[in-house]
Amino acid sequence: MNPKQAMQMRKMQKELAKEVAEVEAGDGAVKIQINGEQKVKDVTLDPERTQDQEKLEKWLESAITQAISKSQQIAADKMKSMGGDLDLGM
Repeated sequence: MNPKQAMQMRKMQKELAKEVAEVEAGDGAVKIQINGEQKVKDVTLDPERTQDQEKLEKWLESAITQAISKSQQIAADKMKSMGGDLDLGM
């Protein structure tokens, strides 16, 4: 990777860190925020609606799966949009 490509990749990583997706499960009982680097930034639980542990576990699983999927889509979109800018020598 040449210096220009490395600089473009660092720029893209910084942009991905700023991109945040929020997903909900259980009609808002569970909310998760995740960035484009697939790092969870926040988890919010509605205490009045998360008393049932079995439901909570299902909602968390659903929200995490959705969050990861959205994060992957953010990264893919960013890569695609920057693909023309990256001279990969291919």
